[in-house]
Amino acid sequence: MVNTELLYILKRETGYISGEEISGQLGITRAAIWKHIQELRNLGYDIAAVPHLGYKLLSLPDRLYPWEIKYHLKNKFIGKAVYYYENLSSTMDTAMDLALNGVSEGALIIAEGQTEGRGRMGRLWLSPKYKGIYFSLIIKPKILPQQTPVLTLISAVAICQALKRHLGIEAQIKWPNDILVDDRKVGGILTEMNAEMDAVHAIIVGVGINVNNDKGALPYPAGTLKEAVGYEINRLILLKYILSYFEDKYLQFQRQGVDRILEEWRHFSATLGKRIKLSVVGKRQALIGKAMDIDYDGGLLVRLDSGLTERVVAGDISHCKQ
Repeated sequence: MVNTELLYILKRETGYISGEEISGQLGITRAAIWKHIQELRNLGYDIAAVPHLGYKLLSLPDRLYPWEIKYHLKNKFIGKAVYYYENLSSTMDTAMDLALNGVSEGALIIAEGQTEGRGRMGRLWLSPKYKGIYFSLIIKPKILPQQTPVLTLISAVAICQALKRHLGIEAQIKWPNDILVDDRKVGGILTEMNAEMDAVHAIIVGVGINVNNDKGALPYPAGTLKEAVGYEINRLILLKYILSYFEDKYLQFQRQGVDRILEEWRHFSATLGKRIKLSVVGKRQALIGKAMDIDYDGGLLVRLDSGLTERVVAGDISHCKQ
């Protein structure tokens, strides 16, 4: 068991702190302190120990540990409960199981790697360990099932704002759920729900982001954030920004409705105003036209070449050359 109190003491200190001082603050023996220091080192923390000076935290491991996520996270409920795994088949499946067993709203299920990570329509999402950010959130909003796509809009806006704030990246959203940087897909969002005809019991919002992935290990046209900025990115800080912006947008939606979210989504959209080709399940021929807008439930409004406007709630699109 990690002694987070000891870790937080080391984090607060800019220099060395003696074992005697730590012992006084925590009420534990010097031998117990040494044991906890070794436990932290085994988890990847670089901690110096110098006779007559004490201990000093030199660096943190590149891990998304629950106590690191919670440290200074000011959210009210998103990320307050964290279920951390070194490896999972899919955070989506684990999150749904937890949600159906009564886990509270806002719980975060996060894995360093996934063996069967998935995107929309069951597509594989490559999730190598310690390279990306792969998580699912349990959300329990009082909305109708047809409003569920609003959670995808909220997630996409939150990710784009986090990338702007932390990395200065101008990301864009390709409808319905792709995050683009320099026209390369760096992230995706998946929402699944447990619901009845007129009530949602739980929505699972899943996010996968290629952060420090090796460019050659990803299929074209996937991209990575490291490739975009040219250096290794702190995954923990980026994750905390995403969680913070998600809660902010979600609470905004609950207070004020979807209008502001739609406005922000349009700002980040890479799709609106573009000529697109859209493949829709159940239709033989692809639709071709201009993406005009999205509606209150996240549906895409497309003005077809015939002059008619069609509302599409699901499908795959490609941007056509103008």
